[in-house]
Formats: sequence, C-alpha cells, structure tokens
Amino acid sequence: MIVATSRVAAVNIKDEEFFRGLGGRIAQARKEQGLTQTQLAEQLGIAQQTLAHYEVGRLRLPTSMLPMLATALGVSVEELLGQSRTHAAAKRGPASRLAQQVERIGQLPKAKQRFVMEMLDTVLAQASR
Repeated sequence: MIVATSRVAAVNIKDEEFFRGLGGRIAQARKEQGLTQTQLAEQLGIAQQTLAHYEVGRLRLPTSMLPMLATALGVSVEELLGQSRTHAAAKRGPASRLAQQVERIGQLPKAKQRFVMEMLDTVLAQASR
C-alpha cells in the first residue's frame, strides 16, 4: 500500500510540474504577442480567471484546447508542450507568424500562390536596392 501511495504522489507531482511549465509557456507566448489575459481569454471563449489558473498550473488545460491556443499565440502545439529543441523552432514572434503565413500561402490555389510570389519578389527586389 505504501508503495502505491508514493507512486501516485510521484505521478501527481510530475503532472503538477508539467502543467506549471505549460502554463508558464502560455503566459510567455501571450506576453510576447502583446496580449492581455482578458484578450486571449476572449479569443478562446473562456473566462479570464480560467486562463489565469491555466497559466499558473492550478487548472489542467483541456487537450482539445491546445490547437486553438497555439494558433491564437502564433506558436506550435509542440512549443506549448515544451518539445521544441532547436533555437529556430523555439523562436516566437515574427518568425513563427511568418511560418504560419507561408503555410497558409501553400494552401492557396496555384494562381494566387503565383500572385503572392510575384508581390514578394517585387518587394524583395526593391529592398535589396
């Protein structure tokens, strides 16, 4: 019995550490995006107090909320989970937003992709002068 109790406690401690880390990454990404808790909570359709509890690890974030949260913060789900290992993958902000835009451009019809590429070529050519 004692072994089982200590084993359960270890799992709970590990879970608590995970959710505190997750909450810290959420708070950091939110601040890097210049969002308040209220603004992000509104985007997610939750109360600001609930988001505050997620950020300090007091409440466990539902797994189903991860994709929506990652999109709102301009990061990957892997980054929220603390799984990115390279500096480039861990970088947040404009590079992450740019990567999302490139992915969205890749989903456009070919004619619109060509149009975007021509615009980018023009802007880059002007910038190099």
